[in-house]
Amino acid sequence: MLKQLCIAGSLLLALPALALEVSSPDIKEGHFMAKTFEFSGFGCGGDNKSPALNWKDLPAGTKSIAVTVYDPDAPTGSGWWHWLVADIAVENTGLAQGAGNAGGKMPAGSRSFNNDYGIKDFGGACPPVGHGMHRYQFTVWALPDVKLPVPDNANAAVVGYTLNAKALAKKTLTATYAR
Repeated sequence: MLKQLCIAGSLLLALPALALEVSSPDIKEGHFMAKTFEFSGFGCGGDNKSPALNWKDLPAGTKSIAVTVYDPDAPTGSGWWHWLVADIAVENTGLAQGAGNAGGKMPAGSRSFNNDYGIKDFGGACPPVGHGMHRYQFTVWALPDVKLPVPDNANAAVVGYTLNAKALAKKTLTATYAR
């Protein structure tokens, strides 16, 4: 949608702002994830692969990307962080399937933070048996800094707080899972 601007009596048309887009060949908005993306441990027996993610249309001023995966439905009172990665160079347009796993190929210079499993790698879905459907929010963050201003040992709450405070834009793709 184009907006009309009137400046000093002249009618100008402003181009629409680009909106950050996130997609994945592995997961779809509102759809159930494959067992490939289930955790291996905590009673779960999936492949624990991080799904491929792609992004485009970063806002002006973006100097790095972060990716988080969060389950707001975990029975903890504070949700469950499955993956936190920052400092992905802006030249990258996505992550391949398995990039977030041990031996996976993350972009040079990116930093991972401990998730609620206590590891820096991707930790897949693992809702309690019979707990019902959980939502897994895969969020891509466009940031104005090359390096997120948090220490390497920052916990998930500090990383999440800083991402929300600094983000130029963010877009979430939400998949579901249940056991």
